[in-house]
Amino acid sequence: MQPISADSHVVEGADVFVGLPERFGDDAPRIMHAGTDQDAIIIPSKGKAGIRRRIGIAGLRLRDGVQVQRRPGRKPEVDDLADPDVMAIMSRGYDGLRDGIRDGSSRHIDQDADGIAAEFLYPGFFGLFSFENTELLVACQKNYNDWLWDYTKNSNSRLFGLAAIPVQDPVAACDELDRVIDKGFRGGCIPCTAPASAAYHDPCYDRIWTLAEEANFPLSMHVGTNAYLPPEFRPNKATRDPIADYANTQSTIQRTLTDLICRGVATKHPKLKFVVAEFNGGWIGHWLDRIDQGLQREYRFRSDEYTGELPHDVWSRQFYATIEDDRPAVLTRELIGVDNLMWGSDYPHVDSTWPCSLDVLDEIFCDVPDYERARITRENVERLYGLN
Repeated sequence: MQPISADSHVVEGADVFVGLPERFGDDAPRIMHAGTDQDAIIIPSKGKAGIRRRIGIAGLRLRDGVQVQRRPGRKPEVDDLADPDVMAIMSRGYDGLRDGIRDGSSRHIDQDADGIAAEFLYPGFFGLFSFENTELLVACQKNYNDWLWDYTKNSNSRLFGLAAIPVQDPVAACDELDRVIDKGFRGGCIPCTAPASAAYHDPCYDRIWTLAEEANFPLSMHVGTNAYLPPEFRPNKATRDPIADYANTQSTIQRTLTDLICRGVATKHPKLKFVVAEFNGGWIGHWLDRIDQGLQREYRFRSDEYTGELPHDVWSRQFYATIEDDRPAVLTRELIGVDNLMWGSDYPHVDSTWPCSLDVLDEIFCDVPDYERARITRENVERLYGLN
């Protein structure tokens, strides 16, 4: 049974921001040549985010004469951005990408090279979720959703886009939810951290949760899609430790999950599903134990706010997490929930398992019953998004 990736990405095309500069001036993103960085995302009022930073280079791994390097049970080693061959390809911008990254109708070639059946697609440009100008954010996400639909529509049901939902404006978010559901999207993305103005348990979001629940429309929270980053999570550039930052990535989503699970959102909307994407899952079993204890300690003194449910039970009913080469998550799958885990390749990002996904899966599931592997690598995502 071929796996389905519950977490892959697009590289937004050159036309994704068409019309925005005319409406929003220098605050609007646009894709253009910028010195040696061809086809970079430019926001004139803030500088540029070049193509090197926004797409990764997993798609370059099958270039002629290059042997894919990786350790057992791990995704391939990251390419050296200073390698002259890599720099030469990346300097070509879109022209240096594989056809399937640029054109959804050709992406099946890359899927077949990796041995997978289908992919669910997240943005490549996470800035979609953090524009301070709410009107610009809404317009940008609508543009993106229309572009994403066009990218996936000729894929023979092997690509499924996850629409961006602009929660910073709850009224606009509800309008966009209605629009993308009518279009045929099967799920959407919201920021992995709530806007600074209101946490997710705030009543201003109630209509969003209700619409998504009634439509069986799962909402995903992908790493890096912050609407707001609390000061304690903002690295000090002078003392920043990138290894520590990477190793502690899950700390931001833990706060969001605590809000959704313990402050009533999930309990009030018991059929609404949430996906925690690309935070991996080896930490979840221990965290669920801690949050169960934390809730019981807290509500000894504030019983009027207790929802009556343990966090572990809410998680089991409504939450999913995606993993890549996460052996600890596989080993603790009974604590997390076999039905709450989904696998993703993260293609075409630099830390993807592509084109070695089947080998990686064989290694991390080496002592796992076939039926459990099938649930985590395919059946759970089929059930969640209603695939045949």
